[in-house]
Amino acid sequence: MLSILGTLVVGLIVGLLARALKPGDDKLGWIMTCVLGVAGAFVATYAGQAMGWYQAGESAGWIASVVGAIVLLVLYGLVRKKA
Repeated sequence: MLSILGTLVVGLIVGLLARALKPGDDKLGWIMTCVLGVAGAFVATYAGQAMGWYQAGESAGWIASVVGAIVLLVLYGLVRKKA
């Protein structure tokens, strides 16, 4: 239970950093910011393993997680514009 809570706190921090670094107004609440951070970490881990930067079972670092979250924010903005 504590690891899930830790993951959510780290996801919130990563999501807040990504939203602060990416220009523009992203209308996301606290929960979606947390989900964005966690998803960004998963994207960074998967991309890093595919490129050979990380071994299986190794997670991405803070910078890669923030970059992954920024990529997801950009994709979210593109999808939201079309809708």
